Amino acid sequence: MARLRARQLPEHTLVICDDQEAKARVDAAALELSRCRLLDAEAGRESSEETRRAEQELQHAQAHFDSVAVELTFRALPRPILDGLIKRFPPSETQAEDGDAWDPERFPAALAAAAHVERDNQGNTVEGMSEEEAQELLDSWPVAESNALFAAAWQAQQIVRTSTVELGKG
Repeated sequence: MARLRARQLPEHTLVICDDQEAKARVDAAALELSRCRLLDAEAGRESSEETRRAEQELQHAQAHFDSVAVELTFRALPRPILDGLIKRFPPSETQAEDGDAWDPERFPAALAAAAHVERDNQGNTVEGMSEEEAQELLDSWPVAESNALFAAAWQAQQIVRTSTVELGKG
């Protein structure tokens, strides 16, 4: 039981990068590294000078990308907290008739705020975004990015880290 109680809740991270050139540079560097590794494998060699240069370029491109990107991390909520949050934002009659399990206007911001994990430079958890801040982001971002924000918070609630083992009949 001690090991089960000590487990950390799963997290999901949304990476946002407005610098499309930085993203393209990472993608190109990764593609070049794959090409070089394929050539090395075909030639039966460990790693060529060209591959080592491609590895360095990918590291530099990734470091630059990381410096300009923003990461939003969301942690799974314990079941009673998530259930309480859903109950706090029930759907209207019309929304329920449309199949909604919660109020789609208010629940996404509440979930994003409740699940958001903010860390300082030392990795310590600090106060994250408020419901008002989450709602501001959801309202001011384009639809696709607003949906991605909610999806990241919801995805953290859906992470499954279990598996079953079938022992057979014998």
